[in-house]
Amino acid sequence: MLQIQDTLVSLDLAERFFCCDLDACKGACCLEGDAGAPLEAGEADELRRILPEIWNDLLPAAQREIETTGVSYTDVEGDEVTSLVEGGNCVFSTLDENGGWICAIERAFRQGRIDYYKPISCHLYPVRLKKYDSFTAVNFHRWKICKAAEVLGRAKGLRAYRFLEGPLRRRFGDEWYDELSLTCDEYLRQYGGDNAID
Repeated sequence: MLQIQDTLVSLDLAERFFCCDLDACKGACCLEGDAGAPLEAGEADELRRILPEIWNDLLPAAQREIETTGVSYTDVEGDEVTSLVEGGNCVFSTLDENGGWICAIERAFRQGRIDYYKPISCHLYPVRLKKYDSFTAVNFHRWKICKAAEVLGRAKGLRAYRFLEGPLRRRFGDEWYDELSLTCDEYLRQYGGDNAID
């Protein structure tokens, strides 16, 4: 682990290669899993705020789910997460012209229609945060559907902490990320890191 301010960061962020490969995975992280995307305090309010702007982008089944249960629910671990369509895809996921899953929120943001990118847990993935009393753990979640992302990241020579620079800066700030980057660079100079894809 690397200590960066009040966080403990998994060495996987330095060692692992990663670069999302949507052509290969078809956005499966929006579809698979046992719960919706974790939400931080205030994010459900943001989702409700932008909902009118993206409503027509959502699938009919997602619209029905939101009308019935809202944009979020509390999962079995007591965390607030985005609602799901019949236990499957996130209500904010939709299909693109190639049949892959994409985030309707992110698409609307990129089109300049809204000012909210998407929940930070989605932006950070494959990083998952775990908050403790005195620190936050910054972990790298390995999942079979992201195997192609590890392969593509290795082909590009792109480590996870570099690929995730934008969301990490968004969540922790520039000073934190700059410290992480310097620490990872030094770690890799000294120890080389794990180049394996397993």
